[in-house]
Amino acid sequence: MAFLKTILIILLVYYLLKILARMFAPKILNYAAKKTESHFRKTYEGFNQESNPQEEQVGDVIINKKSTKKKNNSEKVGEYIDFEEVD
Repeated sequence: MAFLKTILIILLVYYLLKILARMFAPKILNYAAKKTESHFRKTYEGFNQESNPQEEQVGDVIINKKSTKKKNNSEKVGEYIDFEEVD
């Protein structure tokens, strides 16, 4: 009789937890999503302010020059080997 009572209690607890999880899981996930969103929003705002501290005005001219260093492509990369097929 004690064995049957134990199994009945285990099943009752299992189904009770299952029902509670269905009721509270969406609220918990919604809370976690909002916290994550606020964390990312705060991080992005800090990044955006650091990368562009001064606003550029309309009509400003900015010239970005490329480096004048030329790559030396005449360096010998390796030795050429001609392979022949052997029958």
